[in-house]
Amino acid sequence: MTTVQEQPSLDPRPDPVANTRDDARHRLRRRLERLIGIAATEGNSLTPLRNGDEIFPAMLARIRAAQHTVDMMTFVYWRGEVARQFAEALADRARRGVRVRLLLDGFGSRLIEKDLLQMMEQAGADVAWFRKPLWLSPLKQNHRCHRKALVVDEQVAFTGGVGIAEEWCGDARNAREWRDTHVEVRGPAVDGIAAAFAQNWAECHHELFDDRDRFIDLSPQGESMVQVVRGSASFGWQDMQTLIRVVLESAEERVRIATAYFAPDEHFIDLLCRTARRGVEVEVLLPGPHTDKRVCQLAGQRFYDDLLSCGVRIWQYQPTMMHAKVLTIDRVASLIGSTNFNRRSLDHDEEVMLAVLDETFTASLDSHFNQDLLLSERMAAGRWHKRPATQRLKETAVAPLRRFL
Repeated sequence: MTTVQEQPSLDPRPDPVANTRDDARHRLRRRLERLIGIAATEGNSLTPLRNGDEIFPAMLARIRAAQHTVDMMTFVYWRGEVARQFAEALADRARRGVRVRLLLDGFGSRLIEKDLLQMMEQAGADVAWFRKPLWLSPLKQNHRCHRKALVVDEQVAFTGGVGIAEEWCGDARNAREWRDTHVEVRGPAVDGIAAAFAQNWAECHHELFDDRDRFIDLSPQGESMVQVVRGSASFGWQDMQTLIRVVLESAEERVRIATAYFAPDEHFIDLLCRTARRGVEVEVLLPGPHTDKRVCQLAGQRFYDDLLSCGVRIWQYQPTMMHAKVLTIDRVASLIGSTNFNRRSLDHDEEVMLAVLDETFTASLDSHFNQDLLLSERMAAGRWHKRPATQRLKETAVAPLRRFL
């Protein structure tokens, strides 16, 4: 008698969890594309970089290997050994015939050492300044270029929260080593980051491109869907505000926000509360005792009572300055870039943010968030409500400045 071995049957039933998350990703993607008007690109590879020990070596390695072009923009370019390393790397590439362009914010990078500027310019690098204060009306001085972008050979790009200064070196081990997150991008989304650079370069320089720009087609490099959103320094409702609003109103399970500066207006405070009241877990991770802008911290603390009473969980990072700008949604999507959750980023400054649809990438950012919570202090509603009168007075005193913070 012949025995027929049964083959394992394939369960034809779909995975309901996978289908639910696929549906959530598709809804969020279409909402972002329709309401912001920027198509998401597929086939991107994203590598999260945590703190200076990971961020700076990755950026410097790409610059030192550049063969055609290096475009870099930053809000902060201060002092220290890492500032010199970047200047030397950019100068070296320029001497070797690579087209190097460096765009510095006229206010944020005013502390850069003059000999570094001289070294880069003498090597052939083009250095431009975004809105130097002495050349501007008071109105324009309030609108800064806060974007951070590095694009190398039109094929790889970086963005996130890090500035070029010794404060960002290390691994957030003590108060002198700031906590931050950057991301390396390969694939079609590089074009969006390059466009963010070009938009600001066009304001500061007469030459937008030259024969060293190859305008290459970018092939798929990974599985991430990415929408590159640019915030611009102008009046009225901005794309960055729409981006934050869409993701908060779309969240169904959990929203996690890590931000260096938290001073939103009443609209976004109400939006956070409404998100929490409909059952979404909302967690906000902020700087604690080591904030570099106490006035901004006070402006946000004025709303702690409102947020805590509606169920928002607030954490303050203890070891050092928390400078990351990251938001994750429902374990399937994330935002990462230069934008803080404050009026300055949302209303006034040039910003760039990546809206990423990728569970693996989002899980990495959530893992970083979990690690940061272990080093943070949760704000208790009852305890915060009993804070001293002097603290309340300080919060009230900075309220008129909130729109500029």
